[in-house]
Parts: sequence; C-alpha cells; structure tokens
Amino acid sequence: MIRITKIFTFETAHVLYNYDGKCKNMHGHSYKLFVTVKGRPINDIENPKNGMVVDFGDIKSIVKSEIVDVWDHAVLVNALSPHKELGDDLETRGHKVIYCSFQPTCENMLYAIAAKIKSKLPDGISLAYLKLHETENSYGEWFAEDNQ
Repeated sequence: MIRITKIFTFETAHVLYNYDGKCKNMHGHSYKLFVTVKGRPINDIENPKNGMVVDFGDIKSIVKSEIVDVWDHAVLVNALSPHKELGDDLETRGHKVIYCSFQPTCENMLYAIAAKIKSKLPDGISLAYLKLHETENSYGEWFAEDNQ
C-alpha cells in the first residue's frame, strides 16, 4: 500500500453554542487540511494513470467540491442549537451560512470531512488520514484505523 497526501487551505468562521471560552463568539480561522488516501499504484502500461495510486487532481476535485468550495468564506452554525436563528439572520443579510447537525468544532468538522470524502473516492482507494489545522499550533487528526 502507498499513501499519498494533498494539502488544502480555506477560510471559515464558526460559532460554538454554550461554550465557556472566547470561542463562544463568532470568529474565523485559516484552516489547513491534509488529506491522505491509500491504495496500490496502478500497474498497467496502457492506463494513463500508470504508477499512480490516484491522480492528485482527482483528490483535489473531490475535496474542492465537497469541502473547500462549500465551506470557504462561510460561517458554520450548529442548526440544532439556538444559533440557528443567528444563522438565519446572517443569511437574510447575504452571508454564506453552513448549517451543521453538530457543534462546529475542529473535531466534529473532521468527522464531516471524512464522511464527505469517503463517499466520493474511487474503488480501491480509501481515506487513511486527515489533519485539520485550526491555527498554526492547534489541530485535530482523524485516522481510519480509529474509525472502523
């Protein structure tokens, strides 16, 4: 098996309902997402992807369409909390709001990212690892072996 990784960046705001620290206020982050997939390199001289596990461009396409293009410059709001009203107000004022069914922490964002990417990967390729930097010094990790 070979693992390959592609890195993405996006800007997203969030607000944490009922949190007891500064992050209860709406704020944004410059997120850095590491996406690692694994598989066996194609061994077919006639295949234009010969020698590749998967084309980095294919990973880019999946992650951009499922995560980056959706979440970039948006506000993540827990739709199951009273913050739903805040999201509705922001939307009526022209802001991009993503309603989550979870508290939009780095940890829960990783679960959502994993589910979205796994559903789009080609046969024979699996999601192995995610790392999401919320700041330069703070990040969460998702490992496939921990989530079987």
